[in-house]
Amino acid sequence: MGRQRIVMALAGAGAVVVVGAALLLPGGQGSQAAEAAPREPVPGDPLTGAEIARAGDIASATSRAHMAAGRVNLLYVERDDGKDAEERRRAEAYLYDYATDRLIVRTVDLGRGTVVKESVTRGVQPPPSKAEEVRAAELLLADPQYGTGVREAYTRAGGGQLRSASDLGLRGLIFTPGQENGPRRCATHRCVRLFVRLPGGTWLDTSRIVVDLSAKKIHTLEW
Repeated sequence: MGRQRIVMALAGAGAVVVVGAALLLPGGQGSQAAEAAPREPVPGDPLTGAEIARAGDIASATSRAHMAAGRVNLLYVERDDGKDAEERRRAEAYLYDYATDRLIVRTVDLGRGTVVKESVTRGVQPPPSKAEEVRAAELLLADPQYGTGVREAYTRAGGGQLRSASDLGLRGLIFTPGQENGPRRCATHRCVRLFVRLPGGTWLDTSRIVVDLSAKKIHTLEW
C-alpha cells in the first residue's frame, strides 16, 4: 500500500513537471500552439489594411512619376464586387489625372499581384479623398485673398498658430456648375467645395469658395 502511494505521488509529481515544462517553452510556444491560426480572407471579406496598401502599390506602379509631380493622385482602394471577383480576392484602385481630367480605375488581382483590368473615363467625379481635402486646404491657405483670414480665424477660435492644413477639420464635396453662377471650367475640372471646422467646433464660412484642384486655383461664387 505504501509503495502504491509512493508510485502515485511520483506520477503526480511527474505530471506537474511536464505541465510546467510546457508552460516554460521558449517564446511561449505552448500557449501559441493552443491559439487558432488567423483565418485567410475569402473573396467576400472586406479588404485588410495590408491588402489596401498592396493594391494601391500595384495599381500606381506605372503612374509613380506623375504622382511624384502631383499630376496623378491615388484617391482610394475598394473591394471589387463584380462577378469576376466572386472566386478571387480583387480590389479596385481609383486614380485621378488632373492634367487630362480623367478618372482611372485599375482592378488588381491580389492573388496574382497584377492589374487585370483598367478603365478610363472623363466627366465622372467620385467624392474627394482625404488627401484631396488637405490639398484643397493648402491651396486655400496659399491664396493671398483668403489665406490670412483663415489663419486669423483659427487663432481667434483658440487654436493658436496654424501650422499646416492638417490642423484644420476638413470636409470636401465635389462641385459641379448648376444653377449657381460658378466657374464653368468645373464642368470638366475636379473642383471641391471645402468646409473648414475650427477649434471649438465652429465652422468657417467658406460657402462662396470653390477650389479647382485641376487648375490649382481658388474661385469665388457670385450671388
